[in-house]
This record gives sequence, structure tokens and C-alpha cells, in this order.
Amino acid sequence: MNKKILLQLVSILMIASLLLAACAPAATPAPAEEQKPAVEEQKPAEEQKPAEEQKPAEEQKPAEEQKPAEEQKPAEEQKPAEEQKPAEEQKPAEEQKPAEEQKPYEIAVVVKITGIPWFNVVETGVKRAAEELKVNAYQTGPAQADPAQQVKVVEDLVAKGVNAIAVVPNDAKALEPVFQKAKEKGIVVITHESPDQVGADYDFELIDNVKFGQHAWDQLVKHMGDSGEYAIFVGSLTVPLHNFWADTGIAYAKEKYPNLKLVTERIPCGEDQELARQKTLELIKAYPNLKGIVGFGSLGPIGAAQAIKEKGLKDKIAVVGTVIPSQAAPYLKEGTMKEGLLWNPADAGYGMVWLAKYILDGNKVEDGMEIPGMGKATLDGKVVKLDMIMDITPENADSLGF
Repeated sequence: MNKKILLQLVSILMIASLLLAACAPAATPAPAEEQKPAVEEQKPAEEQKPAEEQKPAEEQKPAEEQKPAEEQKPAEEQKPAEEQKPAEEQKPAEEQKPAEEQKPYEIAVVVKITGIPWFNVVETGVKRAAEELKVNAYQTGPAQADPAQQVKVVEDLVAKGVNAIAVVPNDAKALEPVFQKAKEKGIVVITHESPDQVGADYDFELIDNVKFGQHAWDQLVKHMGDSGEYAIFVGSLTVPLHNFWADTGIAYAKEKYPNLKLVTERIPCGEDQELARQKTLELIKAYPNLKGIVGFGSLGPIGAAQAIKEKGLKDKIAVVGTVIPSQAAPYLKEGTMKEGLLWNPADAGYGMVWLAKYILDGNKVEDGMEIPGMGKATLDGKVVKLDMIMDITPENADSLGF
């Protein structure tokens, strides 16, 4: 019995010993004090002090030191509207000025011959048009009334690339090839005194050419009578309008003045005063019964009047034709020339430039359109014409102003 109790006590002691051994680590944790590895030696949170030593928010101070809104000041320092000032400094509308700085139209007027009174007056109209219409208009031409020289002048202008060319032809046929070149380059072509010109956009006339030709014969008959011998001067045999007037007058005389007798073919001397004088002297010698001369070309009647004066024949031979009033005045007053007919050559110069610009601006040429200072024009096919014939007499020659 005692032995059994003893065994039970031993068992109880062994169980208690096991229990004490299991509970021993929680009661005596000595290793944590001796090693102290993580808390005392590394002290990660206190020695590294990431938030205090690195101080990302205070030392870097991104919001204060960088100060993006204050130091960069995009709206104030860059000042796009004030410093760049696109509308004021760049001034695209003022400095570029596309409409204002665009070159004005270049319009060249090519006359039959430069330096003679008629075309000097034409040039005053060209210059007036250049000023009033704000275009680069000018007059040029050959030094002699030579068709080949005139063609060369036009060819040079085509090569230059002007906007428009207005020509008073010496020879309408000779100009056809160069007018074609001009059209291929988009150059506007205007003629004057060439109503049937091939290759021109329009021909500009200040008169009705049929009426003008007939009126010249009326003047001739008024001063020499409706019968007798007469002669005709033209600038050359190729000047379109001079020969048209001559053809018109001859046909008109056959019906209205059948007793007039044309002594010879028309004589090409109307653009050369001295040549016209010589031809008149030859006519006087060859045709002693000569009673009249009608001259087309501003210098033809003047040369004829000189010869009449030399021979003292002012009461026997009547001279009429196209002249500049100021140049004809002394001959009209002394009676060696009886009367002249014309339009204002300055109006021709102005009108050619005006018509060229009118077309370049994209306007439509039509019957009844108003030309400044000249009135309403009539459109006959491609001929733009007005009715501005004037008679030049001893009484008004000095007052016409050209």
C-alpha cells in the first residue's frame, strides 16, 4: 500500500517537473537583455531618424524653396499677353500689310514714237492715271515710227512680266505674234487706234471712227469746195486707224462728193514733219491744180502747212487733218492750215490705263459703263468707244490747253 502511494507521489513529481520546465522560458527571458539586438544597437527609429534627419518636408521644402507659384510666376514673369504682345509687337496686320504692300499693277503704254508733241500729250494722261488710280503706269516706245522697233519694246515688256500693255500700233499685223505671247502669260492687252486688232482684249477709242473719217472730208470740202484735186497723208501704210479713216473718207466722198479727185495713192509721211513738207512740195510741182490735203498723223498737216507757206499758196490749197492745237495754232491763224480735228490725246492715255486696271480688277467690260471724266462708253464688239471729236479752229486752238 505504501509502495503504491510512493509511486503515485513520484509520478506527481515528474509531472510537476515537466510542467515547470515548460513554463521556465516565460518566467526568465535573459537573452533579450544581453543581446538587445534590435532595440538598443540598431535603434532604427531613433538613430536613423528618417523623419527628422532627412526631413524631406522641411529641408527639401518643395512647396517653399521651389515656390512654383511665386518664383516661376508663369502668369506674371512670362506675361504672355504683355511681354510677348503678339498683337502689338508682332503686329501682323500692320507690319505684314498684305493688302497694302502688294505691288500696284504695272501698266506699260507703248506709243508709235516717243518725243513728238502728240505722244507727249498722251503721256500726261498716262501720268495722271498713274497718280489717280494708284498704279505703276508709264509710257515707252521706239525712237522712230518703226514697226520692228515697237515689236521689240513689247517683247521686252512681255518678258518682264508686266500686268498690262496698252499699244498704239505702227503695224497691227506685226504685233499679232507678240500679243499672243502676252496672252499666254496672262497679260492684259489694250490697243488704241487699232479697232480690228487681232490678239488684243479690247481697243479703246475716244471717237466713232466712221464719223471721224467722214468728218475729215466734210472739213476738206468746207474749205476747198466739193470738186477738185486732193491728196491724203497717213502716218504709214500699216497704221490701222489712219488707213481706216482714209478708206472711210474715200468711200464717203464717192457718194457725197463725187467731183473730188484723189490725185495719187495715200502718202506715208504723217509722223514726220520734214518728210511731209517735202512730199507737199513734190505734190505742188506734180499737180499744179491741187486744191486740198487731208492729213492723218499729227505732223503731216504741219509739214504741209509749212510748204504752203513757203510757196505762198494759202488761198489756193486747203490743209486739214489731225493736229495738236498748240502746235497748229500759228498755221491756223495765218491761214496756211484751215482747220483741224482731234480728240484730247491726254484722254487717250488716261483711258487706256483706266481700262487696263478695270479689267485687272476683275470687272466686266460692258456697254454703258462710266469712264471718269469722259462719260458713258459704247461697247461695239471689242471696241470701247466714246464720242469726243473736237474741231480745232483759229479761234479755239489756244484755249484747248494742249
